[in-house]
Amino acid sequence: MQNGKTAIVTGAGTGIGKSVATALLKNGWNTVFCGRRKDVLDAAVADAGPTEAKALAVSCDIAVPEQVDQLFAMVTKTFGRVDLLFNNAGMGYKSTTIDEIPVEVWNDVVGVNLTGSFLCARAAFGAMRRQRPMGGRIINNGSVSAYAPRPGSVPYTATKHAITGLTKTLALDGRPFDIACGQIDIGNALTDMARPMTVGVPQANGTMAPEPVMDVDRVADAVVHMASLPLDANVLFMTVMATKMPYIGRG
Repeated sequence: MQNGKTAIVTGAGTGIGKSVATALLKNGWNTVFCGRRKDVLDAAVADAGPTEAKALAVSCDIAVPEQVDQLFAMVTKTFGRVDLLFNNAGMGYKSTTIDEIPVEVWNDVVGVNLTGSFLCARAAFGAMRRQRPMGGRIINNGSVSAYAPRPGSVPYTATKHAITGLTKTLALDGRPFDIACGQIDIGNALTDMARPMTVGVPQANGTMAPEPVMDVDRVADAVVHMASLPLDANVLFMTVMATKMPYIGRG
């Protein structure tokens, strides 16, 4: 149990973020559920049930620098420190070839997945560097798309490859300040967003096929494990995936 430690989870209203935030809360982390829709965040906190640790729902658009700064200032004032950031919030777009992707869509995906992750990591790094005792941990949500694309996924895949660069650089730059950074790459966790996979999604060979999925709580278990390590140990990269998904192999 993490007595008195504080975690911030972005995109915590639904899906992976909600599952991870709930698991951290139940494992003793004071947990900030962050997202754009306050009513959804409040519902997620209510669904978590009573816990000894404290939960706080905070509305924030992570693509807006001022809102991110306000979020971290509020958390530091409320709990005294920031020990963990799970950089989870993200968005995708329907399978589309690059010439048919509107520039506005590219900007939106980059704004949330990459710039939003940068802004939150920037604020977390600053808080962790200044607080006493110094240090903390940042965990980025990469996706298996950080290694291999799905067909027609240029904006999403490009941002997830970039997250890997962010992770490696933060892991390096955080050394003098006891700030650890790792990345969890997730494949086919069953959320509302991933439910179409059970019906059929585009494959590399041009076909449509359903894919195996796994319980989203397995992702939460993995993040809690990464988060619970002492700061002298770090899981730099972890892949958690549905065992039988067609990720390993030839397309």
